[in-house]
Amino acid sequence: MKKDFVYLASASPRRSELLRQIGVRFTVRAAAIAEDRLYGETAEAYVVRLAAAKAETVWAAVAGSHAVLGADTAVVLGREVLGKPESTEEAVATLERLSGRTHRVLTAVALRSAAGVESRLSESEVRFRATTPAERLAYCATGESFDKAGGYGIQGHAAVFVEELKGSYSGVVGLPLFETAALLKRCGIEFWLTARAA
Repeated sequence: MKKDFVYLASASPRRSELLRQIGVRFTVRAAAIAEDRLYGETAEAYVVRLAAAKAETVWAAVAGSHAVLGADTAVVLGREVLGKPESTEEAVATLERLSGRTHRVLTAVALRSAAGVESRLSESEVRFRATTPAERLAYCATGESFDKAGGYGIQGHAAVFVEELKGSYSGVVGLPLFETAALLKRCGIEFWLTARAA
């Protein structure tokens, strides 16, 4: 099996951009899986399970021809996992709940190879400043809310709401590069650092 290439089990343009940032050769092969949270499942277990399931699904589809990278992100407020808003009203309500509060962003990354599946979990804390109803509505009008957990993208217009970040910026965007690079290195897959060290 060649190890200079991976499948990315995600259609997220943000994850693709982050993989390009570290020089990984990849092809997108999105995985369609059920994303319902199991009864009693912790948020941490939930994102790890989904990331691994995405990687396993694509691994089976490509008959193990190359390693597969899967990832999943959850925004957690208290004990509640905030999903992707399906309407402007839901997006505005989600942003109102995040206003002036600290929430957690969990992103799991999983790499499926011939050796099996290995996962890593990134946990970050993000604090939003207090936002106004007009600001929340204006943000939702940008269209950024609707394909993102928690209804915002830290790499986009919502950056002006972020008062403090503790943890991994790339993890909040959707693919923690520290953890991803560790998995790639263990599997012998090249990225910019390993390619230049050889």
